[in-house]
Amino acid sequence: MNARSLFDNTTFECSKLITQRYSTSFTMGIKTLDKKFHLPIYAIYGFVRYADEIVDTFHDKDKKALLDRFKSDAYEAIDEEISLNPVLHAFQLIVNQYKIDKDLIEAFLRSMEMDLDFKTYNDSRYHEYIYGSAEVVGLMCLKVFCEGNKEEYESLKSPACKLGAAFQKVNFLRDIKSDFEERGRVYFPGVDFNSFDKSTKQLIEEDIQKDFDEALDGIRRLPKGAKMGVKVAYLYYQKLFDKIKSLPPETITHQRIRIPNSRKLSLLLSTYFESKLGFN
Repeated sequence: MNARSLFDNTTFECSKLITQRYSTSFTMGIKTLDKKFHLPIYAIYGFVRYADEIVDTFHDKDKKALLDRFKSDAYEAIDEEISLNPVLHAFQLIVNQYKIDKDLIEAFLRSMEMDLDFKTYNDSRYHEYIYGSAEVVGLMCLKVFCEGNKEEYESLKSPACKLGAAFQKVNFLRDIKSDFEERGRVYFPGVDFNSFDKSTKQLIEEDIQKDFDEALDGIRRLPKGAKMGVKVAYLYYQKLFDKIKSLPPETITHQRIRIPNSRKLSLLLSTYFESKLGFN
């Protein structure tokens, strides 16, 4: 291995470590992808995870300045095809290799900026935020999975967006307590955290289930090497969503809902055997 390859591979390993530390569910899902997709998806996750950390974690710092610097450094890395920031270097390698559109990156970073500016969201801001924070991340991954096949990418864009939207909306329900109490945010338009009731929760759940249903057709049509990993993530979030649906509003406004790691592992194994048996 030459020096440049060692440098590149080390930066990918940094993004892999970030994924493993921050998300057991996505780590499990990535492991079931074809091996050629592992490092690219780790690189994408590392980038979006660190951008999200800037706006959610460093409350004693100038978060806008940090995000502006991260954004500038990201574009510089992409244009110059190198960065000494390992997360940005790994990400630019994937952006340039798979021709990930800069408008997807811009939409994502704009959603991070929205977290600095807005505490409540109207319909327009909500849909813009969902697109930028979740749907475009799915589209970045889809660029990798389709490996340059533009026709395949275009045919799968809509369900990929629906899947990303479903995941993010489930996250909003799961984290409704911490988002409100720690950050003062309420993402769902017109929703008052202090009067969150059964009818409001049900309307949100109906919208999420519609996204899940529309996403499933796209999962079935994914390239073979990507299908099982995405299906694992889908099943995990569907189980998490089912658990949230079974609980009263006052429960999810008082605690964060989780799926135990043992249950995540059983989902992984069941999906693996389904795949081997040729099930959809």
